[in-house]
Amino acid sequence: MTEPRTQRIRNVSLDLQDNDASRPIIDAIERDNPNVELKRMPGMVKLTSPGHLVIRRLTVEEMSGQEWDTEELQLVIISLSGNIDTDEDQILIKWDR
Repeated sequence: MTEPRTQRIRNVSLDLQDNDASRPIIDAIERDNPNVELKRMPGMVKLTSPGHLVIRRLTVEEMSGQEWDTEELQLVIISLSGNIDTDEDQILIKWDR
């Protein structure tokens, strides 16, 4: 007999510079993604999450106390693992398959 295949949940990850510009983004990611795992290294923070990772503009603005454009993520990103979908209100990192 063949056992049914179970869907494996793949992790996505985001590596950000560890600086003043990225800290509100990291705080927002922690707030909006309860399953996110952070690994702090010299000059970098690696964020890993099962399935998907969301970065909401409003949460980043709340954490930083100033307006934030989702395109500003490009200023602090080192690398990512997953597919990225961006609009003016949020960034979603997930695998399409």
